[in-house]
Amino acid sequence: MPLTVAVIGRPNVGKSTLFNRLTGKRHAIVDDTPGVTRDRREGDGRIADLRFRLIDTAGLDDADDDSLEARMRRQTERAVGEADLVLFLIDGRAGLTPLDEHFADWLRARKTPILVLANKCEGGAGEVGRLDAYALGLGEPIPVSAEHGEGLGELYDAMVEIAPETIPDISDADQPTLVDSTEDEVPVRPLQLAIVGRPNVGKSTIVNFLLDDDRMLTGPEAGITRDAISISWEHDGRPIRLIDTAGLRRKARVSEKLENLSVGDTLRAVRFAEVVVLVLDSNAVLEKQDLTIARQVVDEGRALVIAVNKWDAAKNRDASLERLKDKLETSLPQIRGVPVITCSAVTGKGMDRLLPAVLNVHESWNRRISTGELNRWLQAMTEEHPPPVAAGRRVRIRYMTQAKTRPPTFVLFSSRAEKLPESYLRYLVNGLREDFDLPAVPIRLIARKGKNPYAE
Repeated sequence: MPLTVAVIGRPNVGKSTLFNRLTGKRHAIVDDTPGVTRDRREGDGRIADLRFRLIDTAGLDDADDDSLEARMRRQTERAVGEADLVLFLIDGRAGLTPLDEHFADWLRARKTPILVLANKCEGGAGEVGRLDAYALGLGEPIPVSAEHGEGLGELYDAMVEIAPETIPDISDADQPTLVDSTEDEVPVRPLQLAIVGRPNVGKSTIVNFLLDDDRMLTGPEAGITRDAISISWEHDGRPIRLIDTAGLRRKARVSEKLENLSVGDTLRAVRFAEVVVLVLDSNAVLEKQDLTIARQVVDEGRALVIAVNKWDAAKNRDASLERLKDKLETSLPQIRGVPVITCSAVTGKGMDRLLPAVLNVHESWNRRISTGELNRWLQAMTEEHPPPVAAGRRVRIRYMTQAKTRPPTFVLFSSRAEKLPESYLRYLVNGLREDFDLPAVPIRLIARKGKNPYAE
């Protein structure tokens, strides 16, 4: 097992900046506003040949009640409990604060090894604060600059001294490895599953139910989740990367820079997902913002599943379902057959149907149809409904092939591709969806003009 390292400290000392630096990816949201990070985020960290599992945590606050700050602190405490090493960050420029001293005392009572890092020490600016940190009694503070990547060599040496077994053996690495070709197994790629929706519809509660763990912060406050948090997980032996995202509000209502960053993080999660679960509130199904999110999912070519959460608190269930059905038919005709799961993440009712629906649409999203089967189908479709005449001339459809999957993409070759009306292309797409069982996935049909062999 790799070394597990937790980055902790009071708010706004640069924990997420250090996380981005050590993972080599700008996935954690960074802003000058204190308390940006709320949920703990995990990633693969690296310094030279040293590999480790890295956990970014929320800023430590001295709170023990049931407030949001107290819940954030409990998440940090869990990260420290899982860690083999703690990187305790202080702000070298601001110097030592009473809150730093308070949490140094708290850490001292734990058995986990601790390294004190004085951040923001580029150009010697934080040297005074670093020297103050000796008073914590946690060893020699290491001057670093997470923003500029300074001090990572000293951090490497300190980490290796604490856990020398984490360095790979170069002599072993030079030896050739013999692989039995008859037993080669291609690793199964994890299914990328993103949970999206408006604020306070229960996305994080659904994630916690699926994981059977209080992994994500939840509560009555809207907009608790800010980062898109990725969690590796396994369901019945199938690896899944579950991504919880920040709530998406109407663009006109997003004014703060921090919320803009959260929205961008959510849209990036949708872009890299394979299946997206759109979570709705049972008492406000498929509002205008929900439709906007659904269209973004379709435009990105992702498979869609709709989960109507808080079903146990629905005021008028029949009316809600009827309204949802009408809205799907009128506003999202391009992805007919979207599975709708009514559930309650709090009670667990209906949640057993969510993952089977996800796996079914993922299979459709990856489906490939042979060219022969496609063209036999195409012949029957054109005989039943020939393409319309354009400018007095008939449009000849020659053949069709599937160019790619994820999502299913087809190329239709015809004599005058530019003259095929959208209505006829929709007729073919609807036929593909119905005859080849492709519900809930966007289908792309590209009309191209065949090459004229007598053109030259």
